[in-house]
Amino acid sequence: MKYLYALIILVFMAGCKVAIDQKPAYETPVTYVEAPDPSYNPEAKLAQLGIELKTPSTPVANYVHAVRTGNLLFLAGKGPRKPDGENIVGKLGADLTVEEGYEAARMAGINQLAVLKSELGNLNKVKRIVKVRGMVNAISEFTDQSKVINGYSDLMVEVFGEKGKHARAAVGMGSLPGNMAVEVEMVVEVYK
Repeated sequence: MKYLYALIILVFMAGCKVAIDQKPAYETPVTYVEAPDPSYNPEAKLAQLGIELKTPSTPVANYVHAVRTGNLLFLAGKGPRKPDGENIVGKLGADLTVEEGYEAARMAGINQLAVLKSELGNLNKVKRIVKVRGMVNAISEFTDQSKVINGYSDLMVEVFGEKGKHARAAVGMGSLPGNMAVEVEMVVEVYK
């Protein structure tokens, strides 16, 4: 009987070792590059696109534009503030078309890039855009939130190339501050 218990324990331990040594089937290998590719130049891409980034205004409430933890930068939500200081406002599906919403999301992206540059000093320090959450001010029947937030996502890929592709959520909201059309926040991985 003592040998039977010992045999059971050995078989159990061997099974645990095999389970520990095996990697889960869903895990995919990830390769990290610690230095940017010499041809990677978001700053030059912005110039080619004719986009000039303005200095972000100081937050008017009890928050900051960005918080960095390790090599991740979490950016607060930004809206579609135009160069004249006015936001693009209105509800998608009532006041604005999908195309106008797309342009509003693109403007929100330009404003986020201004914050990112202000925080990093140079957009070439961006390793990758990780996650975007786009909020669309829309009537309850509106269902094209993703087409609107494509304005933001397309801009990130234009500026950062493959490193601009990101995970994303595009959701509808009953209202947004100041009736702005969209608000977008994002998470960015940066070079140390």
